[in-house]
Order: sequence, then structure tokens, then C-alpha cells
Amino acid sequence: MGTANDSTFSHFILLGFSDRPQLERVLFAVILPAYLLTLLGNSTIILVSRLDPHLHTPMYFFLTHLSFLDLSFTSSSIPQLLYNLRGQDKTISYVGCALQLVLFLGLGGVECLLLAVMAYDRFVAVCKPLHYMVVMSPKLCVGLVAVAWGLEGTVFVLAIGIVLSPLVFILVSYGYIVKAVLQIRSAAGRQKAFNTCGSHLTVVSLFYGNIIYMYMQPRNSSSQDQGKFLTLLYNISTPLLNPLIYTLRNKEVKGALRRLLLGSRETKEIRAGSRQTRGKLSW
Repeated sequence: MGTANDSTFSHFILLGFSDRPQLERVLFAVILPAYLLTLLGNSTIILVSRLDPHLHTPMYFFLTHLSFLDLSFTSSSIPQLLYNLRGQDKTISYVGCALQLVLFLGLGGVECLLLAVMAYDRFVAVCKPLHYMVVMSPKLCVGLVAVAWGLEGTVFVLAIGIVLSPLVFILVSYGYIVKAVLQIRSAAGRQKAFNTCGSHLTVVSLFYGNIIYMYMQPRNSSSQDQGKFLTLLYNISTPLLNPLIYTLRNKEVKGALRRLLLGSRETKEIRAGSRQTRGKLSW
């Protein structure tokens, strides 16, 4: 007991699931692959969006920032969680805890604003397609992203506004989008418009659905354990599923991946052929 009390002078003791050692091993075996897939998926989105010229558009500019945000958000808490699940040490330093809290809340607020910016991008793409590239100029895109990243310092004061205001803006944007889509006469045109917004709407539903469900839980002892699982699910599910949503539902991203993979293979074949040709000439 003396050692445990002494450790609290410079560290917090994280109880977590320490009363269930078997569950800790199961969670470690599940969370570690999920975290690695999150790193791989979001890094792939960033790499493809930057390397393929076809994806140098406002939508993928914002998607690149969303993927980087998910990488940062997950990495702010999951490595510490894996460390505590794997070993006997269940502590975190005061500085580490404060830093994790600031990053968790700050990056969560940035994601709310970034999703609202992406909703505006989809609104312009569907409701004003002929003016899309004029309205969503590079200068405006950079400015919107800068605003999203620059409210992080005031997240504690503006917590309610940062969470709810983007949600209201997203709902209003999609209200106009639905109105515009219903005015399209052809079924193919309506389907194309819905496909344009489908991935973003799925991510928004996943992100806000987790938040709303977590904070709607009653405050009793049975819900505390449930809250731990919900928080864990929120930390790992959204960053893991975002790349899958945007790759599985998006033909442009799948096409870009195909071009990059085929391009690298063709480059290797060309190099191999040139080496063979040089070898023949030397003879």
C-alpha cells in the first residue's frame, strides 16, 4: 500500500480494466492490430491524395487533413493504453495525462469543425457544380483548414459551440443538398449526387453517433463499465473506419490506388527491360 500511495505523488494510477486481467489480454490483441490498420489506412489516404494528380481537388485536400487528424487523435491515447494493457504498470505521469487530455479534447474539436468544412465543400459541389472550382479556391480551402486547426486553444471555453455548431451547420448544408438533389430529374444524376456525399455523411454519422450515445448514458455504476468500452470504441473505430469508408465507397480513390500500384509495377518492368537491353548491347 505504501508503494502505491507513493506513486500517486507524481503519477495517476489508471484502473481501467485492471480488475479483469483476461479481458486486458483480449483487448490488447484486438486494439493493437486495429491501431496498426489505422496507421496504415490513413497514411495510405494521405500518400495517395498527394501523389495522384487526379486527387488534387478541395475534397481530397480536406480528406488529407482528416486522415492526418485521425492519426494524431488515435496516437494521442492508444499507445499509452496498449502500454497499460500489456504490462503491470498502470500509471501515467501528471504531464503525460495533461498532454493527453489537451490533445484528446483539442483534436476532437478540430474534427468537428473539419467535418463542417467538408459538409460545405459537398454543398458547393452538389448545389453549385459549375462554380465549384471558383468558390472552393485554394486560398479559401487553406483558410478554412487554418480556422479548423486554430480553434484548438479555446476548446475548453467553446466546447459546446465547437461540438454543436458544426453539427447544426452540417444538417443545414445537407438540407440544401437534399433539396437540390430532389430537383434533379434523372435517376442517374440523383444517384451520382448521393454518391458524392455518401462517404462524408457516413463519417459524420459515425463520429456524432458515438458522441451522442456516450453522453446520453445514465450515470450509474453499471453504465461506468459500458462508458469505458464506448470511449475505447470511439477512440479506435472512427479513425480505423474513415479510410475504409472513403476507399470502399469512392471510385476515385480506388482508381488512384490502382494507378499507383500499376505505375510502380510498370516502372519496375521498364527498368528490368532497360537492364536487359543494356546487357544485350554489351555483348
